[in-house]
Amino acid sequence: MDFALILFCLLLVSGVIWGADAFVFSKRRPEGAKDPWWVEYGAGFFPVILFVFVLRSFVVEPFKIPSGSMIPTLEVGDFILVNKFTYGIRLPIINKKIIEINQPKRGDVMVFRYPVNPSQDYIKRVVGIPGDKVAYQNKRLTINGKPVETRRIGDYLHPERLFYSQQLVEKEDGAEHRILNDEDAPAFISGASLFSHRENCLYNNSGVICTVPPGHYFMMGDNRDNSRDSRFWGFVPDENIVGKAFFIWFNFSNLKRIGSFN
Repeated sequence: MDFALILFCLLLVSGVIWGADAFVFSKRRPEGAKDPWWVEYGAGFFPVILFVFVLRSFVVEPFKIPSGSMIPTLEVGDFILVNKFTYGIRLPIINKKIIEINQPKRGDVMVFRYPVNPSQDYIKRVVGIPGDKVAYQNKRLTINGKPVETRRIGDYLHPERLFYSQQLVEKEDGAEHRILNDEDAPAFISGASLFSHRENCLYNNSGVICTVPPGHYFMMGDNRDNSRDSRFWGFVPDENIVGKAFFIWFNFSNLKRIGSFN
């Protein structure tokens, strides 16, 4: 059972208690009588739970980064905020879109429900949108036959494992972000699953070439050789989208991370 469902159940229970007391039981109690404990705790928490539920479902939701797949943009332990409405208003729990607003763009950092196990939330960068031909060959990205502009910058030192990765800046649709490549890691994709629309992808010794089907997105981690992403488990359908990550609000290990997102 995920947190959204738990929160909804608490909202439902506290709302029933609040309604029952407001319209029935409060009118039967003697004037000045103290509220029973079940009203004090149940109905008392209803406005708070309602506020949190609405905020988390339709405005912003906090997430914690559990892995290093998005290094150097996001580090393990970063607490981030995710915009829940920029890609459209969705009904809580079932995640059904009811109001269209914007579509994900290449370069967006997006949270989504993992297609293999929708109870898990993943975060990756949007690399390909519907209709794109995405080629990741010899660790270089090409979209619709046009190589993505890159430039080499200083190597990235992984502080916990004390080794360096090659660091580059990619420029997609005018926006820049950093990525990592490990020069000693192979270019070919090992262990790709039999995902939906697998026929849209061609695997070779140099990597993978995929055509993104309608209503789907091709996602990749910025830590390219240490990310299990669309290269391995396939495309992300629109109905799995949770929202767009936009802000780091805390990191217990590094307070300088607060506010950074590049």
